[in-house]
Amino acid sequence: MVAFKSVAAPEVATLPVIRQTALSRLAPEVADFLEGGAGDESTLLANRSAFSHWGFRQRVMSGLAGPDLSATFLGIDLAMPVMTAPFGADGLFHPEGQKAVARANRMAGITSIVPEAGTFGLEEVVQAAPEATRIAQLHPMGPEKNFLTMLARIEDAGCAAICLTVDCPTGGWRERVLRNSFDLDARYVGGNYPDSGETTLIQVFGQLFERSATVWSWDRLASLMSHTRLPWFAKGIMTADDALASEAAGAHAVYVSNHGGRQLDGVPAALDALVEVRRAIDGRLPIVFDSGVRRGADVVKALALGADVAVIGRLAAYGLAAGGQAGVERVHSLLYDEIRTVLTLLGRGGVRDLTPEVLIPQAGSVLHGVFGADA
Repeated sequence: MVAFKSVAAPEVATLPVIRQTALSRLAPEVADFLEGGAGDESTLLANRSAFSHWGFRQRVMSGLAGPDLSATFLGIDLAMPVMTAPFGADGLFHPEGQKAVARANRMAGITSIVPEAGTFGLEEVVQAAPEATRIAQLHPMGPEKNFLTMLARIEDAGCAAICLTVDCPTGGWRERVLRNSFDLDARYVGGNYPDSGETTLIQVFGQLFERSATVWSWDRLASLMSHTRLPWFAKGIMTADDALASEAAGAHAVYVSNHGGRQLDGVPAALDALVEVRRAIDGRLPIVFDSGVRRGADVVKALALGADVAVIGRLAAYGLAAGGQAGVERVHSLLYDEIRTVLTLLGRGGVRDLTPEVLIPQAGSVLHGVFGADA
């Protein structure tokens, strides 16, 4: 069992209070940038409400000892089935940004997905926690020579895998950003390109993307990924068709995500899409999940519905803004303890024992009544 370092400060006593503390410490326009979603934010809200569509089927007197939270993903050992998302603009939330996240993850025994559009370059984040395992994010867009250069940098940095964010051919329509006239300074997202003069990636995250740019295809992506020996997976999969397309392109895992409701408003909750994707993949590839995770109970529900690992984005950013490395460590500690508590009360020996049978579709849910024994 990993001994998580506790943060004793009362203002970070629980996960909801960590969020409140974080938002109180951020400038209003930065808090809106963190909290906001696309359009009317219907998908943002759906991501959270989807977890309430499932209840737990509790079993008592299991006779089991403490549950085992350890997991493995693409050969990476995790103390719990959680990783941190590749959220960029991390320096907005704390001066140490993803460097602090990497150190907190090392302490917790979990893995960072290091953002391409981060405040610090990949090599800086690696150096902050050199003994930790990490995954690097990459955006399939722009000139191929830039993409291939980043592939080489990722290999040279000793990353274990590559996360390709495929749902950002342009930035989402984020009205909180527009209302605040929030101009995202390039230094917060250009850590990997400080002197190159390249603007493509910075434009995407600054809402200034050239909308006539060519969107990549699965065939093009598969061809370019043949240049790396590292396993890779596509982030932003929301349908069975795209899950199968990514598999056909050579992906080693599937990442179900709607970008936390920040890209296309009106798509389903990611938790709902997870069920469809799990059925299509049918155990052939591991499944990563994010969007809407705020508690350990959410992680348990996602794993029961087919995910192998849950990824936290806003939750990690809250910890970062609330207390830097110590704040992120506190998030991990609370998540770990809650997951362990839920598993114990469910009568399950570990995360590998989670199946849909531990869940009950709630009346009123769009999912109610549509699942059989294989749900």
